[in-house]
Amino acid sequence: MTETPELKLPRRGKVIITIAVVMSATCVAQSFGRFTWGVALPGARDELLDGSNTLAGFFGTVNVTAYLLGTLLVSWASSKMTLVQLVRFGLTISTVSLGAAAFSNSAAVLGVALFFMGLGGAIIWIPAPAIGARVFPPERAGIAVGLAGSGIGIGIVFAGQLASWLGRTREAVDVWQLVYKIEFSIAVVVLAGTLLFLKSQGQRPAAAGGFGGFGALRTVRAWVPTTVAYTAYGFAYILVIAFLVARLKDDSGFSPSEAALMFSLVGIAAAFGGVSLGALSDRIGRRITLMGAFTLYAACGLLALTGQQPIVAIASLGIGLAFSGGPALITGHIVAHTDSSTYGPAFAAATLSFGIAQMISPQIGGLIADATGSFTLVFVLSATISMVGAAAASRLPRHGT
Repeated sequence: MTETPELKLPRRGKVIITIAVVMSATCVAQSFGRFTWGVALPGARDELLDGSNTLAGFFGTVNVTAYLLGTLLVSWASSKMTLVQLVRFGLTISTVSLGAAAFSNSAAVLGVALFFMGLGGAIIWIPAPAIGARVFPPERAGIAVGLAGSGIGIGIVFAGQLASWLGRTREAVDVWQLVYKIEFSIAVVVLAGTLLFLKSQGQRPAAAGGFGGFGALRTVRAWVPTTVAYTAYGFAYILVIAFLVARLKDDSGFSPSEAALMFSLVGIAAAFGGVSLGALSDRIGRRITLMGAFTLYAACGLLALTGQQPIVAIASLGIGLAFSGGPALITGHIVAHTDSSTYGPAFAAATLSFGIAQMISPQIGGLIADATGSFTLVFVLSATISMVGAAAASRLPRHGT
């Protein structure tokens, strides 16, 4: 009787360490390397981009174009590297790129840094959920994937609160760069911890999954609506995440600290969105849960247009829940219908479509904002595409998780 806890502790410790490291890695690669741009955009736009929303949108496109290329790289590299090796490689790229952004003094350097941040983000995000799911029992795959991605929400909260605090104590124009400097310091520590503590659990490099991984993706149940839903998510989510702070400041008259607070609320909810919606999907199925997540994102994106702080605060929480919950549900579906030899190529192929949507979305949003002088139609477009995603999600298996 007394031996049972002793036998379970090593397993429990391995799970805790694995999830903590994966959460930290996704925080650095996704939140710091990709989504901090939403906080940095107004200051960087005014200091380095001559105040142009079109250029700011283009820089967002640079980041997601690299994310797209990263999915192709993972599709190829997954047959030569284990999931853990991919995470280490991607995190190294993300850390170096954060350092470049932190000390950039020109638009060109910042653009290159954002490119490699996007590359590192893709290389990490594709293997990270699977690593988390593999240490949980299959029936808890939803919550496992949600935990793996919850570092994204934590990082968004951190970036938003840091920018808000710095905005009250320093010149607003240089806050964006100081945020990147602090994040770079954290990334160095996370990289060291990942190299030390994230261990391969016997995974072998994946088998080849066809060009871009589409051969492997076609083995996933309901792969077409899954891919359409992920593509719609990629287009819709970034229009809100990239331009929320700018929308609140430019259109609604929020102060920098007020806008950063709203962005932080997105992150607070995102920290729990993947876990809570993942757990819900384990109970009622991914189909209905994913439909709800898309509908929630559309509704809350439109509510953010009111410009009234209490309503925007509630909308920000809803945006955060759906923002992290949506991809966790889609990823969970792919994890559930693949094995260690097909997951990497299959998810890389789905993420390729997602990445294409991300690549064009910020540029379209920036052009619309400059043409109309407002971000209103940008958020309306996001809501419309979100409902396309809800329609695709309705084609997933009715009863399966």
